[in-house]
Amino acid sequence: MSGVVRKAEQGDAKAMAAILQGWFEDTPWIPVLHTLADTEAFCKHLTKTAECWVAEEAGCVSGFLARDNDWVTALYLAPEARGRGMGAALLAEVKAGRDALQLWCFQSNEGARRFYERHGFVAEEFTDGAGNDEKLPDIRFVWRRGQEISQ
Repeated sequence: MSGVVRKAEQGDAKAMAAILQGWFEDTPWIPVLHTLADTEAFCKHLTKTAECWVAEEAGCVSGFLARDNDWVTALYLAPEARGRGMGAALLAEVKAGRDALQLWCFQSNEGARRFYERHGFVAEEFTDGAGNDEKLPDIRFVWRRGQEISQ
């Protein structure tokens, strides 16, 4: 990764929202349930209520991660930032000093599933999607210190 990882600030919410909304709009299997304005409000709320980190390159936010206690609640990268170590850097930041993390991932998101598995997360629960807004089957992944796969 050729950028930096830093704590997110409220002023990052607009860039975070653009990344998240772009992912929704570019992913054919996921319904777009919110407007960009809704997503901006959500990201602004995240910066106030969760521990948020951004990956920044050349002064531009190219990805973000939100963590609430032991839950990773969001990890999204701009298309041009994928496959360049930014997601790994964000995960490393929130793994530091923790013994376990968990997160939900859509079953259809094969790239994310492979990413999380490469970084030591193990699938522990599969659902039919009844518990998420999108109504899409998902997986609860768990990472525990000491179970990492060599990267």
